[in-house]
Amino acid sequence: MKGGAQEDDIVRPSRSERLRSGITRNVFVLGLVSFFTDISSEMIVPLRSIFLVTILQTPLPVAGLIAGIAESTASILKIVSGRLADRTESRKPLMLFGYGLSNAAKPLLALVTTWPAALSLIFLDRAGKGLRSSPRDAMLADSTPPGYIGKAFGFHRSMDTLGAAIGPLFAALILWWTVKDLRAVFAWTIVPGVLAVIILLLFVRGQSKVQGPPQEASLVPDVQPGRSLPGIAGLGVRFWMFTGIATLFALGNSADDFLFLRTAGLEQSLFVVPLIYFGYNVVYAALATPLGALSDRWGRLPVLISGYAAFALVYAGWAVATQAWNTWLLFLIYGIYAAATEGIARAFVIDLVPHSLRGSALGWFGGVTGLAALPSNVLAGWLWVAGGSSATFWFGAFMAALSLALMVAWLPWLRRGFSETV
Repeated sequence: MKGGAQEDDIVRPSRSERLRSGITRNVFVLGLVSFFTDISSEMIVPLRSIFLVTILQTPLPVAGLIAGIAESTASILKIVSGRLADRTESRKPLMLFGYGLSNAAKPLLALVTTWPAALSLIFLDRAGKGLRSSPRDAMLADSTPPGYIGKAFGFHRSMDTLGAAIGPLFAALILWWTVKDLRAVFAWTIVPGVLAVIILLLFVRGQSKVQGPPQEASLVPDVQPGRSLPGIAGLGVRFWMFTGIATLFALGNSADDFLFLRTAGLEQSLFVVPLIYFGYNVVYAALATPLGALSDRWGRLPVLISGYAAFALVYAGWAVATQAWNTWLLFLIYGIYAAATEGIARAFVIDLVPHSLRGSALGWFGGVTGLAALPSNVLAGWLWVAGGSSATFWFGAFMAALSLALMVAWLPWLRRGFSETV
């Protein structure tokens, strides 16, 4: 009876409290910033390649080169901004500059008449992304209690992707309203972009960096970043093993522009492309937080492995797709892949490195894997021209399968503690 009475006295958190646990003020507000930024970005994403190829008459290999250069630029800047995030007292100014640059560049695409001008603006947009990503992710990690990192990154991906789902709907509405005026879609991106910058400026607390809690130090000893390359030795063997796998995977993960071109070819309708992309983002947003929380309980690697497997399946499906309805199914499965990898990969990076090198680690991971975007997109464009669209997607499926095999083979080493690998 006494034991039962004690159990009755335990105050169990309500469902809403369990859902909010680990989601601090900064995590929530940064989610809102990404929500509005992605509304702006994803209004453009499903239409950018169509605009380049059909309106500006850009050759397909050049369009792939544009996407590759833009993403590679962002990747290099992630390394730089990650280093700066570890050196400066506050990460908020870097984030403000990055978000401001991106959200100023996108609306100007409405004015361009040549593809070199479009490349310049896409370059600035991606540069802004590179400057903000590492400091933002480091602030997310610093603003989250231990044990909730996966959930916090999953929540951020959900908010980000919810905006990415709404963006294509706005794009479809504007296309209907303006009778397929792509430039009008680009111009309207200014509204959510300005909202994102205002929220970041007014509501994100620009906290100074904090030292890692004692329980982290026993697993990952704190290391002061040196003056040379940003803490390469201090990041550890497991970090570089995982980064190597992710980079190999990225070589086959060409820009989504190729998926949109394939979709437009099968659907024969410009309106359907943003609607299908909306379905993908709904799946992504719905699954990112629960899969992130699942990775906190079961471990990151099982969830990441399932995500790589989903990607290989989807790209193989794109290689053989012949019917319009195939595009809907493939994009929905593609949403599962994204939810199981995007935020969780960054949460795993946080698990692998010393607390004082979080910004540098996120920068190096995003930078090295993102640099693969240039050869990936150039090769994808060349394969498309030389062997048809199926060649591009078979190559992506093969690289995903190879990366998956390496992750499974290296599982015992990736799971080891930090002290065993440095």
